[in-house]
Amino acid sequence: MSRADTRMKVFGAAVALIAEQGYSATTVDAIAERAGVAKGTVFYNFGSKEGLFGALLEHSIGKLAEALSEAAVGASALERLDAVVLGQLRFFEQYGPFARVLLAEMWRTAWQEAVAQLRARALGVYAEVLRQAADGGEVRADLDVETAATAIFGMVLTVSIERRVMHPDRPLEETHATLVELLHGRVR
Repeated sequence: MSRADTRMKVFGAAVALIAEQGYSATTVDAIAERAGVAKGTVFYNFGSKEGLFGALLEHSIGKLAEALSEAAVGASALERLDAVVLGQLRFFEQYGPFARVLLAEMWRTAWQEAVAQLRARALGVYAEVLRQAADGGEVRADLDVETAATAIFGMVLTVSIERRVMHPDRPLEETHATLVELLHGRVR
């Protein structure tokens, strides 16, 4: 197995355990056991539990930002905004445990670098689309795009988790339609 494959197995085990029981309660022993690797393998690849979590956040935020960027297609900025919302819903549908980790764990002071990366890379996609919408007259010109980007991202994150836990049978498209209706009513 390649080092990259090993890292992905450890990431998968870590995010699942942290989502289930929280960062503090999750041990390197438990992560190694769930990943099917030796404890030393975790330390060899990441140095420490903190190093593992930092690398996990960096990797996952990168995947999220890539998914949002790829989703940002459409003829108008509002269509791109709607597509990014759907892209985020789909991402968290696929990576539900990461959504829970993101909401619960990453806002600690220790992870400020990851928060900055999230703001620049993932929320940056929302901010750019909103900036284009404001410049094109599709939304209010005085819209605070940075705050709006954070609010939209947070709303979609929370709704993704709630949908997964409380309404797993609700079609993703129905959730998306509700979110888009709310957004269009507020940003215009």
